Amino acid sequence: MASNSSNPAGAKVLSLETMNPRVRVMEYAVRGAIPIRAEELTAQLKAQPGSLPFAKVTPCNIGNPQQLKQKPLTFLRQVSALMEYSELLAPERIEQTRALFPEDAIARAQRNLAFVDGAVGAYTQSLGIAEIREDVARFIEKRDGFPASASNICLTAGASGAVERVLDILVSGPEVGVMIPIPQYPLYTATLAHLDAQAVPYYLQEEHDWQLSIADLDRALGEARARGVDVRALVVINPGNPTGGCLTEANIEEVVRFCERERLVLLADEVYQTNIYTETNPFVSFKKVVSRLGSPVELFSFHSISKGMIGECGRRGGYYEAVNIDDQVMGQLLKLASVSLCPNVQGQMAVDIMVNPPQPGDASHAQYTAELDAIYQSMRRRAKKLAEAFNSLPNMSCNDAQGAMYLFPKVELPQAFVDEAAALGQQPDALYCMRMLEATGISVVPGSGFGQVPGTFHFRSTFLPPEELFDDFIAGFKGFHLDFISRYAGSQQ
Repeated sequence: MASNSSNPAGAKVLSLETMNPRVRVMEYAVRGAIPIRAEELTAQLKAQPGSLPFAKVTPCNIGNPQQLKQKPLTFLRQVSALMEYSELLAPERIEQTRALFPEDAIARAQRNLAFVDGAVGAYTQSLGIAEIREDVARFIEKRDGFPASASNICLTAGASGAVERVLDILVSGPEVGVMIPIPQYPLYTATLAHLDAQAVPYYLQEEHDWQLSIADLDRALGEARARGVDVRALVVINPGNPTGGCLTEANIEEVVRFCERERLVLLADEVYQTNIYTETNPFVSFKKVVSRLGSPVELFSFHSISKGMIGECGRRGGYYEAVNIDDQVMGQLLKLASVSLCPNVQGQMAVDIMVNPPQPGDASHAQYTAELDAIYQSMRRRAKKLAEAFNSLPNMSCNDAQGAMYLFPKVELPQAFVDEAAALGQQPDALYCMRMLEATGISVVPGSGFGQVPGTFHFRSTFLPPEELFDDFIAGFKGFHLDFISRYAGSQQ
């Protein structure tokens, strides 16, 4: 048999040189070099307690609430437990079960098990369980005051899976471009790199609480089209990740009209829609504005169980709603869903609880709403406290978090440090964040991982550390930053 002349004997067939180059160029800063180093330091502390200047690593690099001890919602876990071990619902055990579980949790588990003929480990419909999609449609109708149809809803393995699927069907070749906000959640640049498509950046307005500028959208679109890019879509993240900003309804209407005028598909990432901490900018969905305007704009909107007060990131549950999408394209989206067989079943069940929680009069309603409110109020307090801490420090400024789980402070790095980073071949904000990690155990993400206005430096931090430990977390960060500024003060020109 003839050998492969391009592959010398003994060499690996699959290598960095032979692998898919589009995967090689992908970057995902949220789980990049700093989180990898954080894992190494965690392992070191486990093997050698006391060997570092901090007792534990605090992972503020990712919106993963339960990793930082946010308690799961009792009702959701009760229903999940009963569905996973449905023998507890058998007639001969039901009285014992009633002594341990509230009646509405038992009823919900029985109801949802009926959706899958009692087989929670079996495949479901590719678009997701029909009854749950109907519950999602009712949730959207109640939220927005406009009709929604289960036939336009697809349940997915988290919102990330939904975004990837929609981008997959949008991108037909390397000339296709998608407008993305800067700063942005790196899922978008990573997925576009994987698809060999072009990211077309537009800048959010930090000086105006991270609102969108139609003038900058026009600039970015015009420059891209002048280069021959076939710009087909606009991504908006609202509430914002990593910024924590929340768009006004007037700004949303401007964006919808822009997409109408420029014939762009609109992708609305709305996974933080319940994480709102301001009275001035309440969450308004793009679906609501599109419906109110009677707009023909083609819209995909995304939601997830990973955020909000639920925080069930690992269950991988989410959905997208498609509005004004061509029927034949909807058929192709069904085909894409079919290739993956079906979404995670327990993720689907958690979506059902998110959109159809216990109602007034149900046995679990009081506890469910109390748990939601406790998490929300704590998150709101932590967001305010961390923003105040950042704004109290020299060389740092930060907009308040209007929504989401993050703050994105701007840091004025001393020129001597910028020069030092350049000599090391590193981004200055990435080096700052690595130094912070190795001094304090606090893991954040540099702004260069999300994109930022050239010449500015930022980092993204969650405000998810437990409230009882929050003062220590802030003190650790403050101590590092003040020492850092002091160390480079003598080097300033």
